[in-house]
Amino acid sequence: MKRALGPVLHSLALRIPATLAIPAFAIPALLLAGTMQAADAPVVVTSIKPIHSLVAAIMQGVGEPELIVDGASSPHTYSMKPSNARSLQEAKVIFWVGPNLEAFLEKPLEALGSNASVVELDHAPGLTKLPFREGGAFEAHDDGDHESAPEHADAAGDDHDHDHAAEPGHDSDQAHHDDHEEHEHGHGAFDTHLWLDPMNAKAMATVITTTLVAADPANALTYQANAKALDDKLTALDNEIAATVAPVKDKPFVVFHDAYQYFEHRYGIRVAGSITVSPETIPGAERVSEIHRKVGELGATCVFAEPQFEPRLVKVVIEGTSAKSGVLDPEAATLKAGPDLYFTLMRGIADSMKACLSSA
Repeated sequence: MKRALGPVLHSLALRIPATLAIPAFAIPALLLAGTMQAADAPVVVTSIKPIHSLVAAIMQGVGEPELIVDGASSPHTYSMKPSNARSLQEAKVIFWVGPNLEAFLEKPLEALGSNASVVELDHAPGLTKLPFREGGAFEAHDDGDHESAPEHADAAGDDHDHDHAAEPGHDSDQAHHDDHEEHEHGHGAFDTHLWLDPMNAKAMATVITTTLVAADPANALTYQANAKALDDKLTALDNEIAATVAPVKDKPFVVFHDAYQYFEHRYGIRVAGSITVSPETIPGAERVSEIHRKVGELGATCVFAEPQFEPRLVKVVIEGTSAKSGVLDPEAATLKAGPDLYFTLMRGIADSMKACLSSA
């Protein structure tokens, strides 16, 4: 090791201008300090890209979290890899939404994550949780929601949706009970695509920050400063998306699967139905025919596919109608992981909706 390091130190000393020269004896100490800083960062593992993005934003300047469901994979259909198992064994902190979304993680966490603080973000205080919808063609239910949903300006002004979920006893015990009761058939008592409301992202970021500060108090000030910056950016994003979708929010459309309830609730948009309730299950001919008929009856202007699932079904659904097709990416399958991903994801959904619905 000494023979390999000697030439490197000599080369570094030669390249530093005399006016900025660092004594050769000090260079090993500087290199060691950099190594110690990287080693001091806790090993943090995250389940899916949207959660990874929030954690990465809060950890900037300290370290980078690891990601399990990477690339174009979906938590609905993911299978664990050996590298994922090693990550769980080495982790100090693990963030996931919960067993109702990442069912594939439940047993591995029990077996491999015993040395880590495992945080289910679907238990974060202050979350708005919406009930899971059983029917794919849910336009009657949505019309009611659409009329009664609070105006975005009111929600942004007083955080009504955000705050009422945090009332004592609002959902924690009951949700825990219902989660176990309904987990057997793959869905909990609430829709698990929680991150598609920026106010929910804020609630999760609060828990993420508290957990990281407890696990790594030496970097507490960095985590807290990053969290404040993230909170401000989420407020600006919320207002931006509201302005983007405002001109088209009354136009009905159909999605591949029912993943957008939080987005529609936050911004008052009108989803008329979904091709499938759950992407794990490809709908049969009768179901596709039903949606095709509904598209015509409702005058749905767009039908949105998702990049990692079968696009042919969307073509069948819109055939013979005036509806156009578009693509939405609620799980960021096409996006590169990182601290900016959450913002790219949310803007992408808003922009895609506006583009398709404006041209229809």
